[in-house]
Amino acid sequence: MSLTRILSIVAFALLVGLPPVHAQSDQTSGAVIPDRNYQLLRGDEDWSFLRDPALRQDLWDPIKYIPLRRNSPDWYLTISGEGREVWEQTGNNNWGEQPFWNNFFLERYMLGFDAHYGKHFRTFVEFKSGLESFRIGGPRPIDEKKLDFQNAFLDVGSGGEQNWVTLRVGVQELEYGAGRLIDVREGPNVRLSFIGFRILSKVGSWRVDAFAVRPREDNFGFFDDVPNHQVGFWGVYSTRPLSRGISIDAYYLGLDRAQATYERGTAPESRETLGARLWHPIADKKPGWDFDYEGAWQFGSFGSANIRAWTLASDDGFRIPTWRLKPRFSVKADISSGDNPKTNTLRTFNALFPIGNYFGVIADTGPGPLNFIDVHPRVLTEWGHGVTLSTDWVFYWRQSLLDGVYNVPGTLIRAAGDSKARFVGQRPGAELRWQVDRHIWFQADYGIFYAGKFLKQTQPGLNLNYWALWAGYKF
Repeated sequence: MSLTRILSIVAFALLVGLPPVHAQSDQTSGAVIPDRNYQLLRGDEDWSFLRDPALRQDLWDPIKYIPLRRNSPDWYLTISGEGREVWEQTGNNNWGEQPFWNNFFLERYMLGFDAHYGKHFRTFVEFKSGLESFRIGGPRPIDEKKLDFQNAFLDVGSGGEQNWVTLRVGVQELEYGAGRLIDVREGPNVRLSFIGFRILSKVGSWRVDAFAVRPREDNFGFFDDVPNHQVGFWGVYSTRPLSRGISIDAYYLGLDRAQATYERGTAPESRETLGARLWHPIADKKPGWDFDYEGAWQFGSFGSANIRAWTLASDDGFRIPTWRLKPRFSVKADISSGDNPKTNTLRTFNALFPIGNYFGVIADTGPGPLNFIDVHPRVLTEWGHGVTLSTDWVFYWRQSLLDGVYNVPGTLIRAAGDSKARFVGQRPGAELRWQVDRHIWFQADYGIFYAGKFLKQTQPGLNLNYWALWAGYKF
């Protein structure tokens, strides 16, 4: 990373990190209700409230707060874990490039140890194991990892409630905003992690993170994941609440890849991203609107060509919690730029490290958020006893007729060829989930991607089918 880029990160962090002159204290009165929710990033959980034995009520509470030092309540260990089983079936993968049904079984196991040594030092180690059975063609990198670290980092922090800063070094997960650009890839069997350092801070109403990392290469064996020295990733991500429940995110991200491939060819890529997000959470107790808007601009170089790319994303919803099924009606509408290989400017937007199920079900076999336009209506209903049903329909087009279709990780899976058709296809889908209790859950997914004119012209253009049965347990 160049000195100029390091200075730009520091300047950005200082700019967004300064508290406003009239910033209000976030102190609240009254008793704090303990948060017993399991987080996507298990290292974000705080079980220190269990130092009070009167609050222990769950089977696993005794291992959520294990004292490490007598008369020192800030010295403690938390143990966490999960198991997940998935039976998955795909038909006509990549719209017929694999014209058969592929049935396979996926297993994921994770075990974490979160040790706090007072207010200023902490280590978090989390092991992962992902196994795949029966898949024709064998496991993909996202399917199998015999045993390795998902997290293994050291935190050194200043402490404090209102303003604080923490340095995190080692193997760690990144997850920001809506996951459109940075996420842990929860849907696939093997989650994504990075190695490097991160500075986490809270200044007034701002939360500001700065990081410089490399993604870890997924290998199939035991403790054989290594940093991908062909890819460097750095940035600053900040967020703060505004008013009336609205919050804003602002970020700068940088990416270097020794080799990247797009419709126009393969070359070294150096890309920087400036973006912002404005969002309001889903209504909880009374009917109300929610929204999530995000825009990003990218610039840099691809070989001898320039990079100029962009994306706009939106998610508007209305939830009625006072109705029996507490429905939420929503529509996503997104667009990201595609390329014109005849020019000396690469215009394909790079979604970096996006959420694994960007478009819901069939995410690991369908199109991704590069060179696309989509409209995505969805209805979510709650049926009681922890049962929810989500039904949706995605309509997908190419933004540029001279660029192809890419998958979620950003690999070109269908070149543009001679087709001038814009419509790629449509996918109705449904997801039924039963959260039995805090620990146990079951889920069933089904989706079918109907091939549109572009896929039929570039061949093969068969309809893609997907279904999966999930079961999981967390503690």
